[in-house]
Amino acid sequence: MVDDNTVVFTTKTPMPILPTLLAQLAIASAKTPKGDYTADPIGTGPYDFVSWTQGENVKIKRFDGYWGEAPKIAEATYVWRTESSVAAAMVETGEADLAFSIAPQDATNPETDKVYPNSDSAMFRLSADIAPLNDIRVRKAFNLAIDRKAFLGSVISDKAELATQQVGPSVLGHNAKLVPWPYDPEQAKALLAEAKAAGVPVDTEIRMIGRPGMFANSNEFVEAAAEMLRAVGFKIKLDNLEMTQWLEAANKPFAANREANALLTMHDNNSGDAQFTAFFKYHSDGRQSEIHDAKVDKLITDAGMASGEERAKLYQETFRYIYEDLVADAPLFHMVNYMRVGKRLDFTPTIANAVELQLAKLVVKSPS
Repeated sequence: MVDDNTVVFTTKTPMPILPTLLAQLAIASAKTPKGDYTADPIGTGPYDFVSWTQGENVKIKRFDGYWGEAPKIAEATYVWRTESSVAAAMVETGEADLAFSIAPQDATNPETDKVYPNSDSAMFRLSADIAPLNDIRVRKAFNLAIDRKAFLGSVISDKAELATQQVGPSVLGHNAKLVPWPYDPEQAKALLAEAKAAGVPVDTEIRMIGRPGMFANSNEFVEAAAEMLRAVGFKIKLDNLEMTQWLEAANKPFAANREANALLTMHDNNSGDAQFTAFFKYHSDGRQSEIHDAKVDKLITDAGMASGEERAKLYQETFRYIYEDLVADAPLFHMVNYMRVGKRLDFTPTIANAVELQLAKLVVKSPS
């Protein structure tokens, strides 16, 4: 430490986005008892924590000693409602002022319901090292069997975009040249037949893993996708897991005797750089990576040390190679959210609200 107000960081390798990485850190005293960090948080923001009733609500109040501009709203209560229609109705009747996320079918009031892009990208992660998904023909057939466009405007908002990678267009490293998979069930059947003739056990059951409430209508999406896959010859066992079980399936160490699986996952990259996605999802040592490829590892490592245009190009090649050459997974959609904003609030959501709602930016309209 240089002085009381200066800290010097020395990294083992070049780290061009160090300031962004540091912005992701939460700092707590080593003396903080286990559990107190979340149950009784201490921050430096414009609001103080008041109480948390688990599964019901969180209450906060304005911090009058805040160093910045004082927020207009003095206090707020966040309540949990699992049903989108219930949350939307609460705003409609004035019981609540804002519903953070509602399902597309509940966004029926153009005066209050606002759609905005979020940083979430949905995909099926495929267990590419377990038969029959260890054969690229089978992974291609999986992609060809899903009619992604059919979901837009039905269970998925028509404002969502077809995805080709795990980062959205706003992220440095996104490859805009990649083309979404077409829906071609006949080609999917042909690829499965070719793989079967070559000795691949394509009749092996594949466990499709979903999670209730992952996104609006996620259960309906998984069920429909499973039927599309069965229609071309896949043997699919549908398994919707609660969060704890889903995390066990999503994260390493993977079970040694696990079966072939297609895990529905949704990843948000709201930091704007592909580093927050590429290592975690695709490096051999990544916590949720199903692949072990020396070229991918090198691309990710080199990109992480590069800056500017070189950094972007290396990440773009990473996502191209994963998508076109490895066919490592089945990208689905770059998602959007619907927010219902009560009539007494002056607020327009942006992509920043995909992961947070800055209460200090909300304004209550003056009585007319």
